[in-house]
Amino acid sequence: MDSLKKIFPLAFSDKKDVTALIINIIIHIVLDLVAGLIIGLLAKLPLIGFVFGLVGAVIGLYVTVSLVLSILDYLKVIK
Repeated sequence: MDSLKKIFPLAFSDKKDVTALIINIIIHIVLDLVAGLIIGLLAKLPLIGFVFGLVGAVIGLYVTVSLVLSILDYLKVIK
């Protein structure tokens, strides 16, 4: 579990109330939208667009897993 806390620091916040969870969800959504927009624009480049597409997929996966871990931590499914 300690390794997950090191990899996903935003998912395991200290406050465990509904307001902190909602703010954490909003932060994750905004991060995913901004990263997706920037990577989507860079992925249209002819020669290196494929690399940016892969980076965008990894960033999207990271943010999604972090969001799921945040919700599971709030529900006390994981400790």
